[in-house]
Amino acid sequence: MTVTRRALPALALAPLAAPALAQARFPDRPITVVVPFAAGGPTDTVARLVAEAMGRDLGGTVVVENVGGAGGTLGAQRVAQARPDGYTLLVHHIGMATIPTLYRRLAYDPVNGFEPVGLITEVPMTLVGKRTIEANTMAELVALVRRQGDRINLANAGVGAASHLCGILFQSALNLPLTTVPYRGTGPAMNDLVGGTVDLMCDQTTNTTEQIRAGTIKAFAVTTPTRVASLPDIPTTREAGMPNFEVSVWHGLYAPRNTPAEIVTRLSGALQVALRNEALVRRFADLGTDPVAQEKATPAAHRAFWQADAARWRPIIQAAGQFAD
Repeated sequence: MTVTRRALPALALAPLAAPALAQARFPDRPITVVVPFAAGGPTDTVARLVAEAMGRDLGGTVVVENVGGAGGTLGAQRVAQARPDGYTLLVHHIGMATIPTLYRRLAYDPVNGFEPVGLITEVPMTLVGKRTIEANTMAELVALVRRQGDRINLANAGVGAASHLCGILFQSALNLPLTTVPYRGTGPAMNDLVGGTVDLMCDQTTNTTEQIRAGTIKAFAVTTPTRVASLPDIPTTREAGMPNFEVSVWHGLYAPRNTPAEIVTRLSGALQVALRNEALVRRFADLGTDPVAQEKATPAAHRAFWQADAARWRPIIQAAGQFAD
């Protein structure tokens, strides 16, 4: 009887110990990072670099799955509704701050459906044009746009995409509407810009740098307060006389709401290690960006930044009246 009585407390604790033991072994199977956009785009590029580097620190496999559609909301919905065990994650961009205003009806909670893990990078945007456009500077471009108005068309990768948001801000800065041409992804939009089918696009340096260097498109400005090291000859929008046209596209890593704090902490730690990886830092630099400072790759800093940017974009989108539903 003595042995039985002593064993009872241990048996009673076993159900409580099982989740803790599972978390201690995390991860014990592959982790899936959902990218809510097509393969080959700028967010996909960022996610794949981060996934590879995080996998080394976690001692496991981190795979990227593209679940595109509906301006990034389909992939986000999948993660929001996934089991909160750390094995299904989301890499999303600035759209996480704008979706709550752009979409008035969603099948998931875009604000409270996630646990932020940490910011990854803030990517500068570039205002670029087809090679044959009749302007070589921002001043010449603004003059051309004011002369021709809605005859100038502006491509984007779809409602809610970073290129769409940047385009809204560009039109707001000009106080002039342009003809917008939405595409199903960044790749097709860039292909038509290179081919001369469309006139302008505003997109991330991760997608435009190589084309700018190759001379297949024209670059008019970068949308950051300082010049980009990989494109030193391209002036900032502030230098070009448009100080109210500044935006960067930040990317962050998310887990579903109610993911255990221990797992979120482990993922955040792996993200911070990944952002110090020399190969990742070099590749980011080639694409015109840098990893965020370590203190921004934390859940608390990520949440604060996310909330502040949502508050910034809400009146801009409402004034533009460009909703997705």
